[in-house]
Amino acid sequence: MRFSVFQVSRRGGRAKNEDRMGYCYTRESGLFVLADGMGGHPEGEAAAQLAVQTVSALHQQQATPQLARASDFLVHALLASHRRILRYGEERGLADTPRTTLVAAVLQGDSLTWVHCGDSRLYLVRGGALLARTRDHSYLEQMSPDMARAGRVSRNVLYTCLGSPVAPEYELTGPVALQRGDKILLCSDGLWSSVSDERIVEQLGAMPVAQAVPELVEQALRAAGDSSDNVTALALEWRSADAFASTRGQAPDAFAATVQGMDPKAAVPELDEAAIDRSIAEINDAIRRTAARRI
Repeated sequence: MRFSVFQVSRRGGRAKNEDRMGYCYTRESGLFVLADGMGGHPEGEAAAQLAVQTVSALHQQQATPQLARASDFLVHALLASHRRILRYGEERGLADTPRTTLVAAVLQGDSLTWVHCGDSRLYLVRGGALLARTRDHSYLEQMSPDMARAGRVSRNVLYTCLGSPVAPEYELTGPVALQRGDKILLCSDGLWSSVSDERIVEQLGAMPVAQAVPELVEQALRAAGDSSDNVTALALEWRSADAFASTRGQAPDAFAATVQGMDPKAAVPELDEAAIDRSIAEINDAIRRTAARRI
């Protein structure tokens, strides 16, 4: 695979940064993931870290060098992350569970598949136009335009996330065939809440990601001022499905990662088998429900 990538995270006006992000890849599979720990619940940064690390660890286990099915992997990884966060809260006897949003994308061959839960977004820009954008799992995003303009519901109110006592809702998209020059942006709400979609698309379409992303982050920080949320963004520009230059000559199972706290040379941490079994059962149940709705 050939792609250019840029990532940045800024704390803004918050006491701490609860956003986490990173990407990892083999010769034939790339994973890009971002999580935003939720305020109002304990240890949001732990929830975000656990989510990003769990998804990345599963990618390391299963991308040898390619995932069998990117869509199945993403749903499995999301649900395994949810279970791991719940277990973290139980082990520490927390009165409330840590919670986080999640958006993750897999790049294989010439296509992209992604999953999201919450209001961290993915944008796909082609030729200066918006090709796709995730829809937030917030009451505001689901309301009619008239109700949204009335301002009856805060944009921050989500109805699903990872770490909640109930099973998370999520949306899976793809695979979407990519074209040379396509730009993909994963970002926390600290970016899109202060910079319009139009501006995001315009800037991604006009500049390389290494220039567009830091400028968008600075614009978000300036617009929000002292009350700025954490602003985190991870973007890539697709070039071709050829073997990624930096991985050529490596063994088929070679793996590299930028995920914070993850050593790609270390052994992959063991995930709770019961949690994975439950995740698989939930995947199968979700597939059956989707099939039933289509009949």
